[in-house]
Amino acid sequence: MKHESLPFAKLSDPQVAMSERLPLPRLIAWMALAAGLAVLVLQPLPEGESRALALAVAAIGLWGTSVIPEPVTAVFFFTAAMLLKVAPASVVFGGFESAALWLIFGGLIMGVAVRSTGLGERIATRLGRAFGASYWGVITGVTLVGVTMGFLMPSSMGRAILLMPIALSLAARYGFKPGSKGHLGVILAAAFGCHVPTFSVLPANVPNLVLVGAAETLWHYTPSYGQYLLLHFPVLGLLKTAVMIPLIVKLWPDTPKPMAGDARDHGAMKAGERQLALLLGLALVLWSTDFLHHVSPAWVSMAAGAILLLPVVGLVDGKAFAEKINYGSLFYVAGIMGLGALVNQSGLGARLAEAILAVLPLAPGHAVTNFVSLATISSLVSVLTTLPGAPAVLTPLAGEMARASGLPIEAVLMSQVLGFSNPIFPYESAPLVVAMQLGGERLGPAQTLCLLLAAVTVLVLLPLDFLWWRLLGWI
Repeated sequence: MKHESLPFAKLSDPQVAMSERLPLPRLIAWMALAAGLAVLVLQPLPEGESRALALAVAAIGLWGTSVIPEPVTAVFFFTAAMLLKVAPASVVFGGFESAALWLIFGGLIMGVAVRSTGLGERIATRLGRAFGASYWGVITGVTLVGVTMGFLMPSSMGRAILLMPIALSLAARYGFKPGSKGHLGVILAAAFGCHVPTFSVLPANVPNLVLVGAAETLWHYTPSYGQYLLLHFPVLGLLKTAVMIPLIVKLWPDTPKPMAGDARDHGAMKAGERQLALLLGLALVLWSTDFLHHVSPAWVSMAAGAILLLPVVGLVDGKAFAEKINYGSLFYVAGIMGLGALVNQSGLGARLAEAILAVLPLAPGHAVTNFVSLATISSLVSVLTTLPGAPAVLTPLAGEMARASGLPIEAVLMSQVLGFSNPIFPYESAPLVVAMQLGGERLGPAQTLCLLLAAVTVLVLLPLDFLWWRLLGWI
């Protein structure tokens, strides 16, 4: 046996690069854990904030690198938060009380039904005929379906839950097996398409609604649907979609290979498909008209899931309920929500925003610098507090930012969208995480796409957005 084949030979070779001995994600995770421990020991902030910061740094490091399964990190987060007494249990485990979590739970049940009844395959076949046989057509079609759903359904989580089973069936129709680049491309197109561009549509995502609700309460300002759409959709919606599609196609290229006989006619819908189609149609109507009946999309989702579990309906039996539902994703989402709540409750989020605000060069008459600074503060706060936390933290500070920059408070409030519409890490966005897990893909590729989209946004889209805001007279 040669020396090079010994299992520890490379570890003992001083000429071997550190990246070979310790992969970069693992190195970053260890650095995050070490930084968290240092903050915990040194306590540079008041005790409660120091503990919150230590836990946030460690959790973000583990979630951002995915060196261990994300739900496992969530369990460690819950445990450490309680042992360190960082926040009350009602805050740490508040994600389990969130309506968003139960929207996901109901959606997971619906996803099982869509796959088991064959309805997803039927819909995928019809979409496949519309998209054509090219990979460009597939990725473009799936992405545009997601964006279009943003105008119809006021919940990115609900859109992901509804679209992902169809995307899985569509991937299978084109011969993209799990693990292939084509399968990953379709999942990314569905996950990002139904979420990232729709930050530019007023009622489509939770951070949008948090921003509008807080702005109305604190500053008596409520943007209209049309005003919000005109300001944000041309660049952050339309152009970002135009950037996203070629990125997916070029980074994860593949060639569709429709399975033999795939163009066959599926025939008349079976009873289970009809029942499920009727139930999903009713849920979609209720989701899109929640402004009339005021029933949360979460409880609509739960009601649909409960109906599917009824033995008399029989579309999701007990075995499927136990084996085919990804309960780990629920822990992950609850952990992300718990982290955001913990950071906000501890006062760490506000302290971070004020610290950033103190060093940003906001000044009257400096339009470009102000625009960049406001986008930066929203992006950085989103990293620590997650996307819905950014408007909750920044909206109370809007008056101070308006005075420092000389901008109207309406422009300062709307500038938050520049940051929270541009997630740098997938963990910042629960719907993005859930979509990838529903698609059976790891978060690594989503992290890559997030970073590339963020880079293109900063270098290209934000300058164009600045010109658009100037044209509209906002800055």
